[in-house]
Amino acid sequence: MPVPLEEAVLEEVLGGLFQAYRQSMGQPPPGYPPPSPRDYQQPLSADEERLWSMLSHLSYFVLGIIAPLIIMLTLGTRSPYVRHHAVEALNFHITIWIAGLVAGLSILLVIGIILLPTVLVVGAVFAIIGAVRSYQGVLYRYPLSIRLVT
Repeated sequence: MPVPLEEAVLEEVLGGLFQAYRQSMGQPPPGYPPPSPRDYQQPLSADEERLWSMLSHLSYFVLGIIAPLIIMLTLGTRSPYVRHHAVEALNFHITIWIAGLVAGLSILLVIGIILLPTVLVVGAVFAIIGAVRSYQGVLYRYPLSIRLVT
């Protein structure tokens, strides 16, 4: 196959550099190493997804806002299912914190004596419902939640 005139001139002037250029066509530029196997994160199995999504809802009783936030930031990148439930739990926990703060302040008005335990019990009931539904594999959404995190 005859070599076009421009390629022949470039080969003559540049020598081996032109050959190396032609061989590297279609490859990434030098200096960019291939991704290492440790950078790759395997997706979660279905059982792990259900477990972590359930734990993000049940963190209402132990770690509050911190656990769903950590789950969302670490495992949410590996599973959209876990991210959905962690975001829902985080939004609900923030909502309950706000409602609890308002109810706590309203103790001064005497209505908070009834309102604060009601908020805490309703929060616990919905957290348990969310945990059960997420473990069943359902994309649960809290009915009374301010959507602050998406």
